[in-house]
Amino acid sequence: MSSQPTFVLVHGAFANSFSFAPLQAELGLLGHRSVAVDLPGHGFGATYTRAYQAPQDPEGLATAPGAIKGVTLADNAAHLIGVLERAKRNGPVILVSHSRGGITATAAANARPDLIDRIVYVSAWCPVALDVNDYYAEPEMATVDVASLGLAAAGNPAELGLLRVNFRTADPAALAAFRAAFLADGTDEELLTFLNTFQPDENLDVGTSADRAQAATWGTIPKTYVRLADDASMPLPLQDRLIREGDALTPDNPYDVRTLPGSHLKWLVDPAQAAGVLSELAQLTDPSARP
Repeated sequence: MSSQPTFVLVHGAFANSFSFAPLQAELGLLGHRSVAVDLPGHGFGATYTRAYQAPQDPEGLATAPGAIKGVTLADNAAHLIGVLERAKRNGPVILVSHSRGGITATAAANARPDLIDRIVYVSAWCPVALDVNDYYAEPEMATVDVASLGLAAAGNPAELGLLRVNFRTADPAALAAFRAAFLADGTDEELLTFLNTFQPDENLDVGTSADRAQAATWGTIPKTYVRLADDASMPLPLQDRLIREGDALTPDNPYDVRTLPGSHLKWLVDPAQAAGVLSELAQLTDPSARP
């Protein structure tokens, strides 16, 4: 068994393992191994209908079934735990999550803390005091324009049993909303490239109060929160609140906090700094030092 940790990377909503390719290249050049996870219904398990192709069929896109219907947070956590079990055979594991992927990472950490030697949230959800959806009514999320992000929504989630967004839209208002929320500090080309790595469907299950961070399990894992200073979709006040709540839950095991400049997606477009931070964390990871 190697003492070198394996980074296990968990994507956010509508994303997949492809999002991490530039980061994995940087990690590899720094001598680190990594595996990017595709959660159920993501990556090559995603649904891309003919209606999503060009020329698009809006009516067909709004009604076509999607494979991710019925996928639950429990499914995501079970899949991730399977990956963690395999990675753990080779040595220490550093679990890294982004955005909505933090919900799955937290659920996995609640269930199997023995498989994780450090958990890293990069502007990611780690609910403690509230359920995820309830945070949207809090002051820290007041600057997030949820309505503008719905400009490219396709179909009725209640009827489809999933969330669907047309990321291939050419609507200027919708593209402007995506840019403001995700990559205001990127070029138009970078934005469109990233949107084309997204998939149209996401599952509806973001968990319940039972899936919040648990002190007795999740709380035993050394943890790092990487703040993204210019993130508009997960504003800095929300990130800081999640950090405070996590520290209050486990005061003897507080977050190691780092900060990177940039928007929600910039660290994945230009990953050198993020890879440097993760490389530093690899040097700190010692399974024998668990609280």
